[in-house]
Amino acid sequence: MSIITQYEQNKAVVENWFRGFWGNSVDLSVVDRYLAEDAQLNYSGRESLRGHQQIRRFIQGFRRAYPDLVFWQVGELIAEGEYVIGRWDGMATHTGPAFDDSLVGVPYANSGMSIRFTGGSIRFHLVDGQIKEVRAQGQALIALQPDSVDWFKPSLHAY
Repeated sequence: MSIITQYEQNKAVVENWFRGFWGNSVDLSVVDRYLAEDAQLNYSGRESLRGHQQIRRFIQGFRRAYPDLVFWQVGELIAEGEYVIGRWDGMATHTGPAFDDSLVGVPYANSGMSIRFTGGSIRFHLVDGQIKEVRAQGQALIALQPDSVDWFKPSLHAY
């Protein structure tokens, strides 16, 4: 297989995984299809997620808390060797149950908190056609409802 073909295949794996995992509606089959069994997801501001079970639990909780979550690709994917790099932005509003997450968690249900993810650059490391590691960096901009700010103030120093 030519290098160009391999790069295009790696980009297709990343696009399909991202669309299924972070797209308009989650498709958990992408976890088994595109991630290595011992895959690691590293998103800035939180502990690494390791393995299919932990990764599934995370996205299920995120989707329940933020059912309108949507991400979109910004620009083209770039492939080099075993790596694919991309940029995404996203947004959501917390209308679901409480969500225990170090970055966008909310201690009670239906807060109305809006988040906007911007400038997200993501590096995917692929081995044998599967994603072995995802390393993402970006910013989460949080807009709180006026009556929901009190619980958030103690965590402001973390950012």
